[in-house]
Amino acid sequence: MSPAQKKVRKKRKVRSTEHPKSSAELFNNRELGWLQFNLRVLHEAQDKKNPLLERLKFLSISSSNLDEFFMKRVGGLKRQIAYGLTPKSSDGQTPKKQLQMIAKLLTTMLHQQQMQMDQFRLELSHKGCDIVTYKNLKPADRKFLKDYFLKQIFPILTPLSVDPGHPFPFISNLSVSLGVSLTQTSAVDDDKIFARVKIPKLVDQWIQIGETGRYIHAIEVVKAHIAELFPQMKVKGTVVFKVTRNADSDREDEDTEDLLSMIEEELRQRRFAELVRVEFSDCTDPWLKTFLIRELELKEEDIYDMPAEFDLVDLPQLVSQLTWTGDKYTPWSPVVPAVLSEQISIFDQIKKHDILIHHPFESFSATVERFISEAARDPHVLAIKMTLYRTGDNSAFIRSLIEAAEAGKQVVVLIELKARFDEHRNIIWAQELESAGVHVVYGVVGLKTHAKTSLVVRKEEKSVKTYAHIGTGNYNESTSRFYTDVGVLTSDERITTELIELFNYLTGKSMKTDYQHLLLAPINMFNKFKELILREADHAKNKRPAHIMAKFNNMEENDISLALYEASQAGASVQLIVRGFCCLKPGVKKMSDKVEVQSTIGRFLEHSRIFYFRNGKENPLDGDFYIGSADWMYRNLHARVEAITPIYDRTAKEKLWDILQSYWNDQAQSWQMKSDGSYHKKQVTDHKAIAGVQAEMMTKALQKITLTEDDLVKDEE
Repeated sequence: MSPAQKKVRKKRKVRSTEHPKSSAELFNNRELGWLQFNLRVLHEAQDKKNPLLERLKFLSISSSNLDEFFMKRVGGLKRQIAYGLTPKSSDGQTPKKQLQMIAKLLTTMLHQQQMQMDQFRLELSHKGCDIVTYKNLKPADRKFLKDYFLKQIFPILTPLSVDPGHPFPFISNLSVSLGVSLTQTSAVDDDKIFARVKIPKLVDQWIQIGETGRYIHAIEVVKAHIAELFPQMKVKGTVVFKVTRNADSDREDEDTEDLLSMIEEELRQRRFAELVRVEFSDCTDPWLKTFLIRELELKEEDIYDMPAEFDLVDLPQLVSQLTWTGDKYTPWSPVVPAVLSEQISIFDQIKKHDILIHHPFESFSATVERFISEAARDPHVLAIKMTLYRTGDNSAFIRSLIEAAEAGKQVVVLIELKARFDEHRNIIWAQELESAGVHVVYGVVGLKTHAKTSLVVRKEEKSVKTYAHIGTGNYNESTSRFYTDVGVLTSDERITTELIELFNYLTGKSMKTDYQHLLLAPINMFNKFKELILREADHAKNKRPAHIMAKFNNMEENDISLALYEASQAGASVQLIVRGFCCLKPGVKKMSDKVEVQSTIGRFLEHSRIFYFRNGKENPLDGDFYIGSADWMYRNLHARVEAITPIYDRTAKEKLWDILQSYWNDQAQSWQMKSDGSYHKKQVTDHKAIAGVQAEMMTKALQKITLTEDDLVKDEE
């Protein structure tokens, strides 16, 4: 650990223990808060108000979420125990105690997943889709599947046996495998041989039997024909199992000179990281589980039952094959903001006033993508600077940046190589951009760059003018269609001048700290947020309007929580819309009486970060609004590069106020948090709003303009 890290961690520990109350009285546990969030996701799979096929997707998401939770959170706790470390969480729990707490709640969650999958089988069957097992098939169906297996699956499979000449095979992260026990035809059971067959994801995981509505999983087909892989051997039994490995990194990148090489090496090592979970499904020979537990050196707490005989993350592939009408969400095509539907330069429009965009209700491609693509083609543009945290495959942004560089423009891109699970893609983009002449940098040593910013420098008449986009979401066309985010396009010199300084900080050695407008982590953001919160406390004490509203993903910064408690005790109203976990305790007498916390879950992943402070003003719209990339989490405020911008434009403020009020007043999609960290669904009293806040946002977007992304595509064609 570097001296800087030690200093930060020591400082954090001291701050979290200065309050007279105990840690457990002040804060909820982060890990349990995350599991509570996943239970809310699972509830969407159980809620019959959602279309059936969308509910299947929610069940898959809850399973995928758990995979990541084990890889990152459980993996991190187990590594701490293995290293003999005993750091306590914000609520005062040791790693060992937290693992025990996690296991208890996981039992409930896994049982609910299993019960819901059983329910889905019945519901799908009533609709004409039967998930079948091989043993219940007729001879004609079995013949069809054998032909399919021999032609489509058999050539890909690679059986790996264990014997004196073949060591136990490496089993990669998140792979689903079939363990097989074998004997020679004349041998006794004591001479069993183990073999592992990986179920390849390259083949269709769901196979439709003929033209019927019956579907069978690839695992079932492989199991039924496993003897084909072992001629002259006798198959004694099989077991389906899935391995999860640790993805919690213990790298110390402060001392790494070549970040690109270090990340590439970590990606190679991740496949070989220690096991944190093994899930077992159907087992027809107990010897197999005993063998695997021994060879993988599993402890009892590492072993879990799979909720089904297949991986639940495969369910979306089944959904994609079912084309029933009425069982999916009505397709949504984002609208184009009215100010950008005119056929004039986007820069001329931004010069008139700031443009606030709310995705996916408003188009990403016709706003943010257009901002960069038009800059790439505009002969008056001199430079483009951009931060890329996650971007999609075949990214329009990458193409535009390359086009701009080839046209002779100065193009600088900060690519975050440490964006977890996107490292490989970002390495490829970095190399491709460099090959095209783009200046690629990897940010500030020791800090992950999470800011969502872009800057365009344009020659206009006799001066140079700068334009900017600052948002809450990644520059990713794919996720922009199902993540809710906000962003602002602006030419306000108060913002763009300081954004130039931010890029100098990222690419050079700028030590500027006196930012007057932008909130930047780790420079001034934490102190500024704390100052804004305590300012509301002061207003409340002096009987002036005092109100804090914030919408973001997760809440875990202890000092921010303590400041919010102080604001509440002074009489300020605090309303937080936190999608995921929240370690702050709302509604505690004499501590957080005036703090309320909600969570919204729906068809779109809530991802926007909006912050509001009334600042003693009679008219709420005269208060201070901010948007940007950071949650109220320790890592965002202290250990990452983040950017949050104030919103000065009156129309943009009105739009943000409407978003906050709509989400807060929602009844159909929102949950209220209790002080113990549990949640309950809000009661629906206004049945006109039964569709929920996200549907409300779609309706409002359509009322403002009738041009959609689909219309733009037609026009271009």
